[in-house]
Amino acid sequence: MSKIADSQTSDLSGKICMVTGATSGIGKAAATAIAATGPTVILVARNPEKAQATAREITEKTGNPNIEVMIADLASLDDIRNLAAEFLAGGRPLHVLFNNAGVVMLNREETVDGFEATFAINHLAYYLLTTLLLERMIESAPARIVSTASGAHAYSGGRLDFDDLQNRQNYAVMKVYAKSKLANILFTRELARRLEGTGVTANSFHPGFVGSDLAVNNGVFAKMLMRGLRPFARSNEKGAETAIHLCTSPEVDGVSGQYFYNNKPKWPKSFAQNDEDALRLWEESERIVAGLPAAKP
Repeated sequence: MSKIADSQTSDLSGKICMVTGATSGIGKAAATAIAATGPTVILVARNPEKAQATAREITEKTGNPNIEVMIADLASLDDIRNLAAEFLAGGRPLHVLFNNAGVVMLNREETVDGFEATFAINHLAYYLLTTLLLERMIESAPARIVSTASGAHAYSGGRLDFDDLQNRQNYAVMKVYAKSKLANILFTRELARRLEGTGVTANSFHPGFVGSDLAVNNGVFAKMLMRGLRPFARSNEKGAETAIHLCTSPEVDGVSGQYFYNNKPKWPKSFAQNDEDALRLWEESERIVAGLPAAKP
């Protein structure tokens, strides 16, 4: 086991972990630290060359040769379904799922499926991949599902607008991003409720402000802005610490439905604790990915 692992992590030798958004930022940092604890780590990424290079780098840093790559564009529901089907066809267990891939979009864009991109990638991808893999994770229990949320949920303007989940009205980049992070917390609450008694836990966390690659798809202005803010940001390694804790630490065995910051449970905003909204978001997400019309209020 590499020196990257420490006394606060379990030895995960023989376990299987999947990390999305694993080729940069906190996803890469977390995947590296998780790999140091001994499991097979599956890196989910869009770019095969970048993913393979990341896998080689993680093996070199940790001494763990069991780093695998699976290719999927999480902006595509078909890609997510194919990813899950490919994994399930292998018949292997899954002990940790770290939902981390995310975007910030300066302007409203739609995915290949016609969904607003921030909502689709930051929330629907978490929802669909998790639910497709859920039965296998229950069979693999004890298991953990960890999702990257954010303290930015505080700037969502309050409760989700279920009449405009696709952000068609008055698109504002930070508000839309904040709403997607609110969705992550609500999703985790409802997921944890549904998983009670199964041996599978679900938690979300705030990584802090990290100088990551979230803005790279937004042109020169966004890159310059991030460059200017980077001296005030956490490193990717620091931002990943809570994710690593939730994925690997024995301290959180059996802990579920919580929102963490700096390795400690933290109360999110009151509207992020609304269990009626959590249930409704789950049901609306289920309808959306199935191509069904929204429920009438």
